[in-house]
Amino acid sequence: MEKTDILKMVPIFSGLSDKSLMDIANVMVTRYYKKGQYILSENDEGQSTYFITDGNIKVTRTSDDGREVILAMQGVGDFFGEMAMLDGEPRSANIVAITTCTVLTLNGADFYGILTSHPKVAINLLKELAVRIRKSDQQIEGLSLSDAEKRIAMTIIRISEELGTIHHGEVSVKKMPVQQDIANMAGTSRETVSRTINILEEEGFIKRDGKDLSVVDYDRFKRELT
Repeated sequence: MEKTDILKMVPIFSGLSDKSLMDIANVMVTRYYKKGQYILSENDEGQSTYFITDGNIKVTRTSDDGREVILAMQGVGDFFGEMAMLDGEPRSANIVAITTCTVLTLNGADFYGILTSHPKVAINLLKELAVRIRKSDQQIEGLSLSDAEKRIAMTIIRISEELGTIHHGEVSVKKMPVQQDIANMAGTSRETVSRTINILEEEGFIKRDGKDLSVVDYDRFKRELT
């Protein structure tokens, strides 16, 4: 897939002309990462913004007791690392490759140049940041108010929205994150995740095929389990 085709999938570049997308693509650098490799580390200096062209990543922080806390997961067309570009502060989280990944990087000077020369990108960026803040608020509320099983269901919904594709009301997630990652997102144990997923499968809410998972009726899942 061409760089410009990937950029058309990135929300902040929505509405740009093919020429503008080509100009942006020409200043980007392609980088490759192995499964499990740290792309960014918390408190590192921020020098680039990253755009995913292949694979999935997770955004994590380390708790005071050393546990991994997963804040989000991202796939093709998503981007990360923009916060350090905007405020000049160190990285606020770790970015870890869930699968082998390919990303396009944009350095700070080029990033600011694009925001200046394309005001629509700046507006789209503000909208995307607002969406992320709302998701964070929902995540905090869910973790504080829900029981473990409901938190797991809400986590499956988050993963479906971030990594899945929908077809006729069924959402499919290729290479579903491992159960320990789901547990870290839901604030519970891997054993509870395993038990809950088995129950959801028995009750017909989800289907599994190897590492892939499908939510059979996404609207029903959201309506009855969250």
